[in-house]
Amino acid sequence: MNAAAAVPSIGHYLALAAAILVGVGGQLLLKSGAAGAAGFVDQLFRWHSIIGLGLYGMAAFLYMAALQAIPVSIAFPSVSISYALVVVLGYFLYGEALGWPQVVGVVLICSGILVLFRG
Repeated sequence: MNAAAAVPSIGHYLALAAAILVGVGGQLLLKSGAAGAAGFVDQLFRWHSIIGLGLYGMAAFLYMAALQAIPVSIAFPSVSISYALVVVLGYFLYGEALGWPQVVGVVLICSGILVLFRG
């Protein structure tokens, strides 16, 4: 099937959404693996890190499924919503900063995605 001729279905968009959410889960688990690790090797072999890396792999496969019909010019910028989600979840789960710079960044990311999907 020619990628240019493919028409995105709800399944493709669900695969993209799942890729984003699974990637966010992977990122948060990598952060958990880093917390309290004695060093990089210790961090690498903590269960949080191993599962986090596995989730990143799963997210890549879901993203590939989405790319079968969603143009990369839409799909790849959409993944940036994961940055906004990680900022907010980092605040709630790890007590990380959520000041004006982060809030403005999240608002800009979300605004950009809205523009992308309205265009």
